[in-house]
Amino acid sequence: MTTRSSPVLAARSPASSLDAEGLRALARERLVHGPDEHDGDFAFNPEFREWVTSRAVKPAAVLIPLFERRDGLSVLLTKRRDDLKSHAGQVAFPGGKIDETDISVEHAALREAQEEVGLDPHHAEVIGRLPDYYTGSGYRIAPVVALIGSGAEISANPDEVDYHFEVPFAFLMDPANHHKGSRTFEGKERYFLEMPYEGYYIWGVTAGIIRALHDRLFA
Repeated sequence: MTTRSSPVLAARSPASSLDAEGLRALARERLVHGPDEHDGDFAFNPEFREWVTSRAVKPAAVLIPLFERRDGLSVLLTKRRDDLKSHAGQVAFPGGKIDETDISVEHAALREAQEEVGLDPHHAEVIGRLPDYYTGSGYRIAPVVALIGSGAEISANPDEVDYHFEVPFAFLMDPANHHKGSRTFEGKERYFLEMPYEGYYIWGVTAGIIRALHDRLFA
């Protein structure tokens, strides 16, 4: 298997100038979509669109938690344990499967965030969501965007998460940091996004959702 990477060329976004209030206003305007819209792992592999969409039958939700720090907005990410059944060892948003008892995808995302990183849902202000994101691993993910209050405490659940960290929102929303990687798998070239940050390797589904958020807010 070989791996290559190249930058995705696009104009820089104005995310560095956004504060929480500005993001709320932008979310109200831009985080609107129709029921049939979706994104997915096929974004850079259009020939696999039908294969990916036919497999994505397991409903899931993730929370994109944004904190307003002194130097700007930041996004909380986790590093999943290496022994988990799916996406083991990868950088991810807090999230998981939607249960029958969840009253909405927002409820599922907040519940999972509480289970994984101890986030009290009362400190989360949901400001929008993205179209479902279809994965080659069989999940149909609902990404929920939330601003997190200053009083929130975060503590990783060692049964699911090795550790958590934050990345500046401006870094993630800057297309100069979005790189198109490729791997040869079973004789075919497969493409994906990667966004390395200070030793953390953000790629695959998580990077794809980040790019989808960028495109909704700034494209």
